[in-house]
Amino acid sequence: MKIIFAGTPQFAADALAALSKEHQVVAVLTQPDRPSGRGMQLTASPVKQLALQLALPVLQPATLKNEETQQELAAFGAELMVVAAYGLILPKAVLQLPRYGCLNIHASLLPRWRGAAPIQRAILAGDAETGITIMQMDEGLDTGAMLLKTACPITAEDTAETLHDKLAGMGAQAIVTTLRELEKGKLHPQIQDSEKATYAAKLSKAEAQLDWTRSAAELERAVRGYFPFPIAYTQFGETPIKILKAAIGEGSSAIPGTVLAVDKETIHVACGNGALALKVLQKPGGKALPVAQFVQGFPLKVGDRLGTH
Repeated sequence: MKIIFAGTPQFAADALAALSKEHQVVAVLTQPDRPSGRGMQLTASPVKQLALQLALPVLQPATLKNEETQQELAAFGAELMVVAAYGLILPKAVLQLPRYGCLNIHASLLPRWRGAAPIQRAILAGDAETGITIMQMDEGLDTGAMLLKTACPITAEDTAETLHDKLAGMGAQAIVTTLRELEKGKLHPQIQDSEKATYAAKLSKAEAQLDWTRSAAELERAVRGYFPFPIAYTQFGETPIKILKAAIGEGSSAIPGTVLAVDKETIHVACGNGALALKVLQKPGGKALPVAQFVQGFPLKVGDRLGTH
């Protein structure tokens, strides 16, 4: 099948790699190169890097709304477009270009977690499982009919990074399976129940500041859900401290944010319900360090209050 692929991050690159082995990818759409890293040098997306390795035509329009870009896409004569974490809205004219429309690889079990950050929101909410949905795209936000769903358990150790990697592999396999079954005429679209929809809003750095009045269970999920971006943090005076790893500790009735104990491996902090045991921390301009090393250069002590300016 002749396919246009649209995607940007590594999640999408895994799917492109799988599709290119079984189908003719006639063009690849990806976001324009962006400044990245400490040097802020222009960097190609993981999808662009892979497409160039595969010698596939790459298009990087800033928008798909202009007629010139739409005509360029139409000229490829694609039968289908596959979209995975592309990052640009597909207008109706683009959705209607391929004979068989556009399919999206979405990292949740729709209609739960429609939107930009389904992996992180599933962890933050304490969901027991998430998964991949392959759906037919329409003009709504992840509202199209579903062709295939596959579930993935969320473990107590999963971070957004580890869950992303699991789902990327699952998504790549799911889209290959979907196209095989579609060609056999075996898949039947299922309409989503919009009354059961939840929304996975885009992540912000501000929301990653821990509110110590919340329960230890919620804050432990926040540490996992916000890793590796935007990374959970707290304030100690004027200094932000990033929290990269933590666990649920023993409870206390102390004021939330109070340091309860400091030992070789953890700093225990009182929460609204229970306590959070901090394990890996990072101060501005420093490296992420285990607590034993962190406290040598940043001595937190029992009775200190976190989350205060």
